[in-house]
Amino acid sequence: MHIGKIETPDQKREISRRILADLGEWFGIPEATESYINESSALPFWAAFDGVKPVGFIAVLKHFSEAAEIYVMGILKPYHRRGIGRLLIGEAEKWCRDQGIVFLQVKTLSASHPDAYYAETRAFYRAVGFVELEEFSNLWGTANPCLLMIKKIK
Repeated sequence: MHIGKIETPDQKREISRRILADLGEWFGIPEATESYINESSALPFWAAFDGVKPVGFIAVLKHFSEAAEIYVMGILKPYHRRGIGRLLIGEAEKWCRDQGIVFLQVKTLSASHPDAYYAETRAFYRAVGFVELEEFSNLWGTANPCLLMIKKIK
């Protein structure tokens, strides 16, 4: 398994499209998924490869000089729980340090929604050092309460 920084927008779109298509439990709103694919093609982007096959990716959005966000991240289901997410987060954190970014945030579905898949997502983010900061009940609509999690980059 190796991680590589992807520079070409078309390659970013191809990788994200292929991986997000496998993650319907998390990315089940076609318009939102398409937005993630298109927007992430212009962002700093790393992919995890099993040989030459892309199996995961992460895209980071810099908001301010000291704050960034994991804009979108996905790993093919057969590759879950193999440490790939930690590797991708590690690359994003290195980039943040190089940029002078102090805080990395991620938005995910809140625990006030009973979705079991997102319970796993929140557990992953806690395991890599993120903490819950705030819940927004209307950011994505009342049916999809948003949890903001944050991590201080050291």
